[in-house]
Amino acid sequence: MSRKAAVPTVSNGSYLQGQANGRLSSMDSGQPAQEGKVVLKKKVTLLRGISIIIGTIIGAGIFISPKGILKNTGSVGMSLIVWTACGILSLFGALCYAELGTCIKKSGGHYTYILEAFGPLPAFVRVWVELLIIRPAATAVISLAFGRYILEPFFMQCEIPELAIKLITAVGITLVMVLNSTSVSWSARIQMFLTFCKLVAILIIIVPGVIQLIKGETQHFKNAFAGNDASVMGLPLAFYSGMYAYSGWFYLNFVTEEVENPEKNIPLAICISMIIVTVGYVLTNVAYFTTISAGDLLLSKAVAVTFAERLMGNFSLAVPVFVALSCFGSMNGGIFAVSRMFFVASREGHLPEILSMIHVRKHTPLPAVIVLHPLTMIMLFNGDLYSLLNFLSFARWLFIGLVVAGLIYLRYKRPDMPRPFKVPIFIPALFSFTCLFMVALSLYSDPVNTGIGFAITLTGIPAYYLFIVWDKKPKWFRKLLGK
Repeated sequence: MSRKAAVPTVSNGSYLQGQANGRLSSMDSGQPAQEGKVVLKKKVTLLRGISIIIGTIIGAGIFISPKGILKNTGSVGMSLIVWTACGILSLFGALCYAELGTCIKKSGGHYTYILEAFGPLPAFVRVWVELLIIRPAATAVISLAFGRYILEPFFMQCEIPELAIKLITAVGITLVMVLNSTSVSWSARIQMFLTFCKLVAILIIIVPGVIQLIKGETQHFKNAFAGNDASVMGLPLAFYSGMYAYSGWFYLNFVTEEVENPEKNIPLAICISMIIVTVGYVLTNVAYFTTISAGDLLLSKAVAVTFAERLMGNFSLAVPVFVALSCFGSMNGGIFAVSRMFFVASREGHLPEILSMIHVRKHTPLPAVIVLHPLTMIMLFNGDLYSLLNFLSFARWLFIGLVVAGLIYLRYKRPDMPRPFKVPIFIPALFSFTCLFMVALSLYSDPVNTGIGFAITLTGIPAYYLFIVWDKKPKWFRKLLGK
């Protein structure tokens, strides 16, 4: 698709296009910076990279509802095995993305790798679904958890009004958008602080749990594999829940061009983060079972709060605050990373040109950040969020499986591509098979919701031909797209 050369400045001169045709060369290209050219700076250090991954993975789930795995496995012992296995499997996926991030040094994550391996159509479908449904709905859901738990200490004796939750949620979403529009450095610093808060919250649960074990509180681990037998359908669904709890390990690849020394820091950040999260998740679940029986855990609406109330007395009031901070960190990390996908997709001509513009003073992709704000607000106040996520949860694993399959394809298609970090071939083979198996399982176990999600995903195909391929658009239509 032909594109008009970008004008150096737009509106009042607040933004600059990175390069003619809206394309920014990758940060590692070695080309000298042209005078007046504005780029995203390399401000993501190893520590900031770790905070992005950990801070985005650890959301509300581990504190609120780990019962999905227990329900589908049927026993305490099997649930702990699944938590461990999901952590190892997620590490395999993260290692595959580490290889991709070191040999394809462009931001954009899933979108960039699918574009590189399979071409523009599947890449466009990926970013289309992410922009319209997945990211606004996912942001609204985690933000609602933030709103609910930040208000929890003020409504201990009564139900929190839904309107109050949505209003404080809207404030939280707006604050995250403003933060990411204002400064990359401040966004990264706050993410590091929130990641520290998440780890403190997990330690607040793990340390009393270890003390309980030392005291001999092991009655809930006796006959750990006794209980309801897990069904053939139950175990795969338990893995599905576990993989969802670990999702977020791929977000550093969305900002590859902003990572210092990506060949070294991306694999290191991914490995360190996944080890910390996996150990933290397993020990947190062990701590829960020192105090809460399997039956009580299945009845609890917020496991961490129940655990704290039984062991910590008045200090349990701090737990909802830590959960709220954890949710805010996931919101911040998700917006920071996914806005780069929209930025890169615009740079490639798959989204309106304005989304590839950078603020000349703040060096942030401001349009790519704020485009999510109105869509997220619509979802927050009008959408059936959980249904939307159920419709499209399979799409995440479909495209992640496609990305990792693309790694295998690139090994044969482009064997001479420099690969500073390389994983054994069985790792991407196993991981991509697992992802595609979960997708096939969801089609079998819930054909209605998955079918609706599949249909929504397929709308990206006519949209691609309408917005990208069709080159005889009316003048007003071209202006609308910024062409």
